[in-house]
Amino acid sequence: MEAEAADGPPSGVEAALSCFSFNQDCTSLAIGTKAGYKLFSLSSVEQLDQVHGSNEIPDVYIVERLFSSSLVVVVSHTKPRQMNVYHFKKGTEICNYSYSSNILSIRLNRQRLLVCLEEAIYIHNIKDMKLLKTILDVPANPTGLCALSINHSNSYVAYPGSLTTGEIVLYDGHSLKTVCTIAAHEGTLAAITFNASGSKLASASEKGTVIRVFSVPDGQKLYEFRRGMKRYVTISSLVFSMDSQFLCASSNTETVHIFKLEHITNSRPEEPSTWTGYMGKMFMAASNYLPTQVSDMMNQDRAFATGRLNFSGQRNICTLSTIQKLPRLLVASSDGHLYIYNLDPQDGGECVLIKTHSLLSSGTTEENKENDLRPSLPQSYAATVARPSTSSASTVPGYSEDGGALRGEVIPEHEFATGPVCLDDENEFPPIILCRGSQKGKTKQS
Repeated sequence: MEAEAADGPPSGVEAALSCFSFNQDCTSLAIGTKAGYKLFSLSSVEQLDQVHGSNEIPDVYIVERLFSSSLVVVVSHTKPRQMNVYHFKKGTEICNYSYSSNILSIRLNRQRLLVCLEEAIYIHNIKDMKLLKTILDVPANPTGLCALSINHSNSYVAYPGSLTTGEIVLYDGHSLKTVCTIAAHEGTLAAITFNASGSKLASASEKGTVIRVFSVPDGQKLYEFRRGMKRYVTISSLVFSMDSQFLCASSNTETVHIFKLEHITNSRPEEPSTWTGYMGKMFMAASNYLPTQVSDMMNQDRAFATGRLNFSGQRNICTLSTIQKLPRLLVASSDGHLYIYNLDPQDGGECVLIKTHSLLSSGTTEENKENDLRPSLPQSYAATVARPSTSSASTVPGYSEDGGALRGEVIPEHEFATGPVCLDDENEFPPIILCRGSQKGKTKQS
């Protein structure tokens, strides 16, 4: 969920906001600036807590955080072909890799890390950063458009399959094989995204008027939504809610659209015996005899709710998240602000703006705020990982996604490592081993 900022922020903003991205479960926001990057926790409406900030790498244009772990991936304009992976709590660089051309986007889940170049996609095993596959038979992709399912049990990948049409290639990140191709739109693609479970895939074309949702892995069309009819727009972000009940789309206009994913039964309630009711029946019956394009337009669902921005023409990203037990619409914009709206999941309508946060001001810095919000885990590695080491041992206890049942196993060292680097949440992520590498030819190609 990443978007680059526009040409520059409005006057008065202290630094250019070059990129921004929500993490996989929408609990954190990362921003890149000319000075470096910052990570924020999204646990409160009233207060925006800065979890981490770094000025070591200037001019950052890609920054992605893995869920709520300490793993963060950064790419800078100073070295646009190099990916840097950090453990920000320990201040450690886990690895860096160089590629044959500029990195355009990065996607990650608990099993896979994708690096998208204009004419290639690299798939890494995130546990040890080993390169598993290089997909070379891809059409030119100058925006780095791609998507990775955050559900690591399937790790589906989606990317454009054509330069001229909206064809989507669905790829299995586990078996490393193409699953199918989906003829999603007539025009070229502008946005693609998976839902949290990886069972649905949403897409929009460069026209930005129609959004479609397909089933995964068979690629059958499930829903079709119309964002608008009067003008073409540039879709800047497309995201499902974590429960997959809603789909949110933002663009270069002042309106954010929220669609509700619900199946409409074939049986319609009986219309009242009024002139309007009779005209409605006649109108729907006539649609069966109209050209296909017109008939499809009449059957497309409209937005369930909208959020109004006080600007247009600026790049932004949106997400749907639950904060303090209530559903919220969040919009991060290149004007340097985060906008939070109330969302009524029952009535829909227009979302109400309830809070605006500056992303570039000093704000509140609480490096350990996220840990304070989690339930305490006595004597666990998660509770002590950020503390300075008091031992010179080169190995540390490992942990796994089973909730720590394997805690205490010793992880073997990598040949380049002074010791394996582990993250701060044992339920979140398996150990990472320090590595260095260059991806200029040594790869399993397709």
